[in-house]
Amino acid sequence: MSNTPKKAVILAAGVGARLRPLTDLRPKPLVEVNGTPILFNALRNLDIAGVKDVTIVVGYRKDAIQYACGQRFGTLQINYLETPAFERTGSAYSLWLARDSLLSGDCYLLEADVFFEENVLRCLMGEAPDAAAVAPFTEMMEGSAVLLSDSGLISAFRMKQTSASRPADRPPLFKTLNVMRFAGSTLRTMIVPALNEIIGSGATRAYTEELFAYLIERRGLQLAAARCDGLKWYEIDTPVDLQIAETIFASRPVLRQRPSLDNE
Repeated sequence: MSNTPKKAVILAAGVGARLRPLTDLRPKPLVEVNGTPILFNALRNLDIAGVKDVTIVVGYRKDAIQYACGQRFGTLQINYLETPAFERTGSAYSLWLARDSLLSGDCYLLEADVFFEENVLRCLMGEAPDAAAVAPFTEMMEGSAVLLSDSGLISAFRMKQTSASRPADRPPLFKTLNVMRFAGSTLRTMIVPALNEIIGSGATRAYTEELFAYLIERRGLQLAAARCDGLKWYEIDTPVDLQIAETIFASRPVLRQRPSLDNE
């Protein structure tokens, strides 16, 4: 993908409380799907896509992530930003900490709890400068969802959704994969200024979904929906999610970071 962003930001600071006891001693991004840590899968896919520089925002058990990934992963250069207040802040705060990376040009944005195949990143490389990966909201899913306009843009966010909470006669919901691509101009003129406003106002517990909902509804952000129907992915929040992900990716080879001097 010749026009792929060369930079990416991964939000990996959360506690992962709903995955306990698996996250009692390790951070959620290092929980393994059939032997491959969630974060390693994301890094491998970014490497294949042509990304060169990744910033990971860490918090809970940050040392474990830094030790596991090191300063390089494949050809990726990895930088770390620490949020010491990870238990008292939301994902928008973590993203705000990475604002210097966001200001450096086109960028992928990922959350470190989704296990996905590399073709998800290819789906984001359409003509639209800004895009979010989405898939149909199924009965197994819960959490944040979006509505789509007739032109294929995300028109609204809906938080805390379940299949039971949505009447059949309403427009279909789509699940966000928490994998996005943004143009440098959008990051510079819309997203970083909005992050500065939100965090500056004291709303440090806000989530990125609330940020994007605000930008779409109030600021005119045109975020294309990159349809990933039929592709393999799963967001992992609970032990049941992990079981589903392991079933989906049952035939995937194990990926482990090779030890290097950078990892010592």
